[in-house]
Amino acid sequence: MCFPCIEEKVTPLLFPGEVSRVAEKVTGTMRKMVLIYSAQTGVLEERGKVVKSDAEWRAQLSNEEFRIARKGGTEPAFTGKFNDFYGRGIYRCICCGTDLFFSESKFDSGTGWPSFSSPVDPHNIRTKIDRSLGMVRNEVLCARCDAHLGHVFDDGPPPAGKRYCMNSASLEFLPL
Repeated sequence: MCFPCIEEKVTPLLFPGEVSRVAEKVTGTMRKMVLIYSAQTGVLEERGKVVKSDAEWRAQLSNEEFRIARKGGTEPAFTGKFNDFYGRGIYRCICCGTDLFFSESKFDSGTGWPSFSSPVDPHNIRTKIDRSLGMVRNEVLCARCDAHLGHVFDDGPPPAGKRYCMNSASLEFLPL
Protein backbone atom coordinates (compact mmCIF):
# COMPACT_ATOMS: atom_id res chain seq x y z
CA MET A 1 0.00 0.00 0.00
CA CYS A 2 1.36 3.43 -0.95
CA PHE A 3 0.67 6.46 1.21
CA PRO A 4 0.87 10.02 -0.15
CA CYS A 5 3.70 12.09 1.24
CA ILE A 6 2.62 14.39 4.03
CA GLU A 7 4.71 17.49 4.51
CA GLU A 8 5.15 18.52 8.12
CA LYS A 9 6.82 21.59 9.49
CA VAL A 10 9.32 20.39 12.06
CA THR A 11 11.09 23.01 14.10
CA PRO A 12 14.11 21.51 15.82
CA LEU A 13 14.93 22.56 19.37
CA LEU A 14 17.81 25.02 19.26
CA PHE A 15 20.05 26.06 22.11
CA PRO A 16 20.86 29.76 22.70
CA GLY A 17 22.84 31.18 19.78
CA GLU A 18 22.48 28.00 17.69
CA VAL A 19 21.53 28.48 14.04
CA SER A 20 19.48 26.14 11.88
CA ARG A 21 19.17 26.13 8.10
CA VAL A 22 15.68 26.09 6.66
CA ALA A 23 14.91 25.69 2.96
CA GLU A 24 12.99 28.62 1.53
CA LYS A 25 10.28 27.17 -0.69
CA VAL A 26 9.86 30.24 -2.89
CA THR A 27 13.47 30.81 -3.87
CA GLY A 28 14.94 27.40 -3.22
CA THR A 29 17.77 29.01 -1.24
CA MET A 30 18.91 28.23 2.28
CA ARG A 31 18.09 30.80 4.95
CA LYS A 32 19.64 30.83 8.42
CA MET A 33 17.15 30.85 11.24
CA VAL A 34 17.53 31.55 14.97
CA LEU A 35 15.25 31.23 17.97
CA ILE A 36 14.43 34.69 19.35
CA TYR A 37 12.38 35.52 22.43
CA SER A 38 9.88 38.38 22.17
CA ALA A 39 9.52 40.27 25.45
CA GLN A 40 6.21 41.74 24.24
CA THR A 41 4.54 38.39 23.49
CA GLY A 42 6.50 36.10 25.81
CA VAL A 43 7.03 33.68 22.91
CA LEU A 44 10.22 32.04 21.68
CA GLU A 45 9.97 31.81 17.89
CA GLU A 46 12.15 30.96 14.92
CA ARG A 47 13.13 34.12 13.02
CA GLY A 48 15.30 34.68 9.97
CA LYS A 49 18.82 36.00 10.43
CA VAL A 50 19.17 39.60 9.28
CA VAL A 51 21.94 39.84 6.70
CA LYS A 52 22.69 43.12 4.90
CA SER A 53 25.60 44.62 3.02
CA ASP A 54 27.68 47.40 4.56
CA ALA A 55 25.98 49.83 2.16
CA GLU A 56 22.55 48.77 3.45
CA TRP A 57 23.66 49.10 7.09
CA ARG A 58 25.20 52.54 6.38
CA ALA A 59 21.88 53.71 4.91
CA GLN A 60 20.03 52.56 8.06
CA LEU A 61 22.47 53.63 10.80
CA SER A 62 24.30 56.80 11.80
CA ASN A 63 28.08 56.82 11.30
CA GLU A 64 28.64 56.19 15.02
CA GLU A 65 26.08 53.36 15.15
CA PHE A 66 27.65 51.74 12.08
CA ARG A 67 31.19 52.04 13.49
CA ILE A 68 30.20 50.44 16.77
CA ALA A 69 27.43 47.96 15.92
CA ARG A 70 28.70 46.73 12.55
CA LYS A 71 32.48 47.20 12.88
CA GLY A 72 32.98 46.33 16.56
CA GLY A 73 33.93 49.77 17.80
CA THR A 74 33.48 51.17 21.31
CA GLU A 75 32.08 54.51 22.40
CA PRO A 76 34.12 56.52 24.91
CA ALA A 77 33.19 55.88 28.56
CA PHE A 78 30.51 58.15 30.10
CA THR A 79 29.38 59.49 26.68
CA GLY A 80 26.58 57.09 25.69
CA LYS A 81 22.96 58.22 25.82
CA PHE A 82 21.96 55.28 28.05
CA ASN A 83 24.81 55.46 30.59
CA ASP A 84 22.78 57.56 33.08
CA PHE A 85 19.33 56.72 31.69
CA TYR A 86 16.91 54.73 33.86
CA GLY A 87 13.57 54.70 32.04
CA ARG A 88 11.26 51.68 32.34
CA GLY A 89 11.22 49.55 29.21
CA ILE A 90 13.19 47.27 26.92
CA TYR A 91 16.59 47.88 25.33
CA ARG A 92 16.62 46.55 21.78
CA CYS A 93 19.21 46.03 19.04
CA ILE A 94 19.67 49.24 17.02
CA CYS A 95 20.10 47.17 13.84
CA CYS A 96 17.23 44.67 13.90
CA GLY A 97 15.04 45.52 16.90
CA THR A 98 15.63 42.26 18.79
CA ASP A 99 14.74 42.56 22.49
CA LEU A 100 17.98 42.43 24.48
CA PHE A 101 17.65 43.73 28.07
CA PHE A 102 14.85 44.71 30.45
CA SER A 103 15.39 48.02 32.24
CA GLU A 104 15.01 46.15 35.55
CA SER A 105 18.31 44.38 34.89
CA LYS A 106 20.22 47.67 34.40
CA PHE A 107 22.58 48.78 37.15
CA ASP A 108 25.25 51.45 37.69
CA SER A 109 28.58 49.64 37.37
CA GLY A 110 30.59 52.86 37.52
CA THR A 111 32.34 51.90 34.27
CA GLY A 112 30.78 54.57 32.05
CA TRP A 113 28.76 52.17 29.91
CA PRO A 114 25.22 50.90 30.41
CA SER A 115 25.47 47.65 32.35
CA PHE A 116 22.93 44.85 32.73
CA SER A 117 22.88 41.76 34.93
CA SER A 118 21.12 39.50 32.40
CA PRO A 119 19.64 39.52 28.90
CA VAL A 120 15.90 39.28 28.16
CA ASP A 121 16.60 35.68 27.13
CA PRO A 122 19.85 33.81 26.41
CA HIS A 123 18.59 33.03 22.88
CA ASN A 124 18.67 36.73 21.91
CA ILE A 125 22.41 37.16 22.30
CA ARG A 126 25.51 35.17 21.51
CA THR A 127 29.08 35.52 22.68
CA LYS A 128 32.45 34.94 21.13
CA ILE A 129 36.04 35.33 22.26
CA ASP A 130 37.51 38.78 21.51
CA ARG A 131 41.32 38.94 21.56
CA SER A 132 41.60 42.56 20.41
CA LEU A 133 43.43 45.31 22.32
CA GLY A 134 45.88 42.83 23.86
CA MET A 135 43.34 41.14 26.14
CA VAL A 136 40.87 38.27 26.07
CA ARG A 137 37.20 39.19 26.58
CA ASN A 138 33.79 37.76 25.77
CA GLU A 139 32.15 39.85 23.06
CA VAL A 140 28.34 40.06 23.10
CA LEU A 141 26.53 40.03 19.74
CA CYS A 142 22.89 40.18 18.71
CA ALA A 143 21.86 36.61 17.86
CA ARG A 144 19.67 37.76 14.96
CA CYS A 145 21.91 40.22 13.07
CA ASP A 146 25.38 39.78 14.67
CA ALA A 147 25.59 43.43 15.76
CA HIS A 148 28.42 44.12 18.19
CA LEU A 149 26.78 45.11 21.48
CA GLY A 150 29.66 45.15 23.96
CA HIS A 151 31.27 42.62 26.30
CA VAL A 152 30.25 40.47 29.27
CA PHE A 153 32.33 40.16 32.44
CA ASP A 154 32.12 37.94 35.53
CA ASP A 155 32.06 40.82 38.04
CA GLY A 156 28.34 41.64 38.08
CA PRO A 157 25.82 41.51 40.92
CA PRO A 158 24.33 38.28 42.32
CA PRO A 159 22.78 35.90 41.56
CA ALA A 160 24.39 35.40 38.11
CA GLY A 161 27.46 37.57 38.73
CA LYS A 162 27.47 38.86 35.15
CA ARG A 163 28.00 42.41 33.89
CA TYR A 164 26.83 42.94 30.33
CA CYS A 165 28.71 46.14 29.49
CA MET A 166 26.99 47.54 26.39
CA ASN A 167 27.51 50.40 23.96
CA SER A 168 24.58 52.86 23.92
CA ALA A 169 25.08 53.27 20.16
CA SER A 170 24.16 49.59 19.66
CA LEU A 171 20.89 49.98 21.55
CA GLU A 172 17.49 51.58 21.15
CA PHE A 173 14.94 51.96 23.95
CA LEU A 174 11.30 50.95 23.87
CA PRO A 175 9.43 52.54 26.82
CA LEU A 176 6.77 50.49 28.59
